[in-house]
Amino acid sequence: MEYISTRGNVGRIGFIDAFMMGLGDDGGLLVPREIPVVSAETLQKWQDLSYQELVLAIFALYTNGEIPEEDLRELVYASYDTFRDPAVTPVRKLKDDLYLLELFHGPTFAFKDIALQFMGQLYTYVAGKQNRKIHILGATSGDTGASAIEGVKGKKGIKICILHPHGKVSKVQELQMTTVQEDNVLNLSVDGNFDDCQRMIKELFADLDFKASHHLAAINSINFVRIMAQTVYYFYAYFQVAKETGAKEVSFSVPTGNFGDIFAGYLAKRMGLPVGKLILATNENNILERFVLEGVYKPGDFRTTYSPSMDIQVASNFERYLYYVLGEDPAQIRTLMEQFKQTGEISIAGDALSKVQEEFGAHGVQGQECLTTIKQYEAATGYLLDPHSACGVAAADKYSGERTITVSLATAHPAKFNEAIELVGIEQQFPEQISALFEKPQRQTRVDGSLQSIVRELEAFYS
Repeated sequence: MEYISTRGNVGRIGFIDAFMMGLGDDGGLLVPREIPVVSAETLQKWQDLSYQELVLAIFALYTNGEIPEEDLRELVYASYDTFRDPAVTPVRKLKDDLYLLELFHGPTFAFKDIALQFMGQLYTYVAGKQNRKIHILGATSGDTGASAIEGVKGKKGIKICILHPHGKVSKVQELQMTTVQEDNVLNLSVDGNFDDCQRMIKELFADLDFKASHHLAAINSINFVRIMAQTVYYFYAYFQVAKETGAKEVSFSVPTGNFGDIFAGYLAKRMGLPVGKLILATNENNILERFVLEGVYKPGDFRTTYSPSMDIQVASNFERYLYYVLGEDPAQIRTLMEQFKQTGEISIAGDALSKVQEEFGAHGVQGQECLTTIKQYEAATGYLLDPHSACGVAAADKYSGERTITVSLATAHPAKFNEAIELVGIEQQFPEQISALFEKPQRQTRVDGSLQSIVRELEAFYS
């Protein structure tokens, strides 16, 4: 397996090099040169594997044997030993045609743990094997930051800095990041929104001199390893539902703002998993819904919503999908991304748009619909959805007439977003780990939204 850039100006590189490069040096996103295709016979063999063994089977298709088998096994088992459910990502039945894939049993109660616990282990492994400094730099709309920090806090040879938009994450998300007291952790609370944070991260990674001199490594879903790790739970969920129901094909409804989680589902489908529709659930920041329905990718006015982890206008992983739906033509991608930089818009039509609409559905869930879904499902089933998971369920219900069975992704524990839960009149019991956060001191640095301020803080931290 070799990795290339969507923009065509990165030579074929191996797995570890792709992991460490993060964002392509040409500004593009790294992808496998060829997506591995899994046969029906292999799927049959995989269906009874534990989650950890399934991870190993899928990772073996992408890692080129660059990590010795026993080392990779240790990394994988260490990554998921901290999860509270032995299944790692258990599947729950909500009703006859709707299942919920619980992705929040990791240490920070969010789906990001599934990829970032492994990435933390892998960064530690590379730092030790290559005797190198690794300075992780990332932006978060809420959950990535806590998960990334949890994965590498206190680790020798690694420093991590996370940017989050000041006042635009939930209180629990903020506390999970800022109550960590390890000296290798820096939290920057940035005046602005997530898109501002993400834009500055990309600018810093695009400055190759700055990137090299400061040993930068990426933790956001611009790093392909994030996508690779998230692909696993689509396979796992399919196997569980197929065994219970006999379904030959399963659709997935995915709350997403950065197009990473749903791109992992697209990758699983390209690998041969029998996926029907991929239903893209957004909130009022519905740029991705408009793209699926109309073929227009154009950021609008930023909205603050009940599902803040999806309060994103510019989706980092959109370029990866664009690369595939337009026939893996890097010259075309270079042209389109330059056009987007100049005009703020990309449009597709004809066969390409038809292909998008064949593969994806989309529904932008408005605030009241999100709250109503939480209340209705809690009353009908006793199951409490967080607002992001509620968007996924609402989108699944929107497409209920077009499917047999859908798995909706539950991306976070409701305790992380009590602000929304309180609005529907539900009083929930916090897990002990989350309750304890409110008693801990916080450590963060507030900065203005300028790149110069970020650079100043980074240079002091990484020195």
